Amino acid sequence: MKKRVLIISASAGTGHVRAAQALEKEFVRDPRVGEVIHEDALKFTNKLFRDFYSTLYMKLVRSAPEVLGWVYKASDEPWKGEPARLQLDRLNTLKLVRFIEEFDPHVTVCTHFMPAGIISHLQEKERLTTHHSIVVTDFDCHAMWLCRFFHRYFVALDETKAHLEALGLPGQRITVSGIPIDPIFAAPVNRTPVRISYGLQPDKTTLLLSAGALGVGPTELIVKRLKQLRHDVQTIVVCGKSEEVRTRVTQAVRGQRGRFRVLGYSDRMHELMHISDLFIGKPGGMTTSEALACGLPMAVFSPIPGQEERNTDHLLEDGAGVRCNELTTLPFKIDRLLDDPVRFAAMRQAARAMGRPRAARTIVQTLLDDDLPPLALARPQRDAIALAASRTPTDG
Repeated sequence: MKKRVLIISASAGTGHVRAAQALEKEFVRDPRVGEVIHEDALKFTNKLFRDFYSTLYMKLVRSAPEVLGWVYKASDEPWKGEPARLQLDRLNTLKLVRFIEEFDPHVTVCTHFMPAGIISHLQEKERLTTHHSIVVTDFDCHAMWLCRFFHRYFVALDETKAHLEALGLPGQRITVSGIPIDPIFAAPVNRTPVRISYGLQPDKTTLLLSAGALGVGPTELIVKRLKQLRHDVQTIVVCGKSEEVRTRVTQAVRGQRGRFRVLGYSDRMHELMHISDLFIGKPGGMTTSEALACGLPMAVFSPIPGQEERNTDHLLEDGAGVRCNELTTLPFKIDRLLDDPVRFAAMRQAARAMGRPRAARTIVQTLLDDDLPPLALARPQRDAIALAASRTPTDG
C-alpha cells in the first residue's frame, strides 16, 4: 500500500516552509508514496495567532533581535511552560486538527515545533496513528522542539545528536541528516557560462551578498562598505522582495560599473551560490545549509541572538566562516581573507565538508524504511531530561 504523507511547516520566517518544500519534492519522487500534502499550520489558525507566531517574529527580527535572544535563552529548558503553551496552541489549531484527522496520514513530518507538539498530543491521546518525525531546522536543537510522543528526530550535526542523547533520548531515534534543502542545490553548475549569463566576468573573485527573501538587513550599508575593498572583486547583491532596498542599493552602486550586479528576489539561489566564492549574509539554518551544500564559505554579520548565533559558532568552529561584529571591519576582514589564498581555500574545503546537499533524500529514505514503534516519554523520563539539561549543579 502506498503511503499518505503529511508535511507540516509554519510560516514563522521562511526556513521552516522551505525545508518542508524540499521534503515534499523528495517524497513525490518516491514510488512508495501515494499522496503528499504540505501545509502551513498557521493557515488553519486565526489572524491573532498567526500574527503572534509570524508577524511579531519578523518585527522583532527587524527592530529588537535582542528580545528574541532573551526569549530563546529563557525558554531553552525542557518542558518549561509546556502545559500553557500547548494548551494555547491546541485552542487555536482546531481546524488543523480536524484536517489532520481527516487526512489520516501514514507518515507525518514537522519542520516547526508548534505542529510537532500538536501531532504528539493527538498520538498521546490515541486520536491519531501515524509515524511522527521532527526535522530540526537549525544546527542546535532548542528545548521547544522536544515532544512527548514521537518516532524519530532529524538533526543537522553529530553534536546535536550527542546533545539529545545526553538528555536521554535514544540514539537510534536520532538521525544526523542535515537540514533538508531543495535537491537542486546538489546539482553541479558550470560556473563560466552562468557567470557570463549574469553579466559577470568569468575569472574574477565573486561575492554574494543576500538580504534574504524579505529584504531584511543593512544591505545598503554593507554595499557601501564593500566599495572600500582593496581587492578587485565583483559582487552579486540579492535584495529580496523589497523594491525599496533594491532601489537604494542601485543608487549606492552608481559609478561602480562591473563591480556590482544588483538583483531583486531570485529563485535561482542555487546558481548564484555555486558561481560565488564567498557568501555575505545572515546565518539562518536554511541559508547556511544551502551555502555549505555549494561549498560556499560565509562572512556572517548581525546574527540573531539565539539560534543564528549558535549556527555561527558552528561555522567558526569548523573553519567555514568568519564573523563581522562591526560592519566597519567588513572590508578589512574580507581583504585579509583574500590576501591569504591558502586560508580561503581551506574555508571552501571546510564548507564542502559541512554541507549535506542530499539531506532531504536521507530523511525520506529513512522514514519510508523505518519500522520503529512510537516512543512515549513518561513523566519520569521527562523529569530526567529536564534534570540533564539543567544549568544548575545538583548534589550527588
